[in-house]
Amino acid sequence: MTKPRRESYTTAQIFAAPLAIAVISALGLTTALLGDGLWDWMSWIALTLPVAVAVVYWQLGGRRAEQR
Repeated sequence: MTKPRRESYTTAQIFAAPLAIAVISALGLTTALLGDGLWDWMSWIALTLPVAVAVVYWQLGGRRAEQR
């Protein structure tokens, strides 16, 4: 019996999340250069996003490997 084929994704679907993370990171770097106070807090929040995403997917990857 053959395995069913996985659903194929478009290029836009594949690169949407990485592009959004890149844009938010660029905005975080820009806000860090623009000012102090609230601008610094906005930049910290924006620059924490890639780290948070990496940690979440790192944890998910370990769980998926255990299930196999």
